[in-house]
Amino acid sequence: MRPAGEESKNPWKALNYRLLGPFRGGRVVAVSAVVGQDNTYYFGAVAGGVWKTTDGGLNWHPLFDKEKNASPSIGAIAVSESDSNVIYVGTGEACIRGNIVGGNGVYKSIDAGKTWNFIGLPDTHAIGRLIVHPKNPDIAFVAALGHPFADNEERGIFRTRDGGKTWEKVLYKDAKTGGIDISFDPSNPNILFAALWQAKRTPWSMDSGGPGSGLYRSADGGATWKELKEHGIPEGVKGRIGVTVSGANPIASGP
Repeated sequence: MRPAGEESKNPWKALNYRLLGPFRGGRVVAVSAVVGQDNTYYFGAVAGGVWKTTDGGLNWHPLFDKEKNASPSIGAIAVSESDSNVIYVGTGEACIRGNIVGGNGVYKSIDAGKTWNFIGLPDTHAIGRLIVHPKNPDIAFVAALGHPFADNEERGIFRTRDGGKTWEKVLYKDAKTGGIDISFDPSNPNILFAALWQAKRTPWSMDSGGPGSGLYRSADGGATWKELKEHGIPEGVKGRIGVTVSGANPIASGP
């Protein structure tokens, strides 16, 4: 028996995690809910494609099995807040182990996952995050880590403003450094924060961090970026950085 009043002090105390499945696909690094649909979720397995539930996880349905040319490795999923039929998927996990499955770019659905189209960035290899503008489903950003085992140019932060027909590389450091995370300020989507990570794998080793790693801010919708080196950012080698902005206390007027 818990002491009287304990639940009121800690309302999460009585909650327990439970496995929802599905029972295949290996690790999961990409999950997205759907605004306004409490029981609908998408998840991407690192070697098992994209899955969907519409009943809160009681049943899951594979969505990528017919995509013969798509990589089964899913690194990021984003569902448009303004049009839940629009889903962007970035292939290639950015949790770079020694035996990962590589990606082959970005895919998009405009019918809630029934059908998919390839929309570019084929040489990004590993995608750490994908976000969609909250009011415009044609504007999306990709944080592409790039080739985990070699230098390559198709890495950094990419932006589309036409639903994936064309992409701009809006933040780039060098061929050794890629994008790993990106987030909108929820009070102003023209303000974004993005993290770059200098990292490289071999089958037997991992190099994480270096002069390419850093945290960046844009105040003009991703057109230009400024590295944040002050305001409490530690000095020295920076490894993988995760970034998000509080919805309860947004910082649109921040530095």
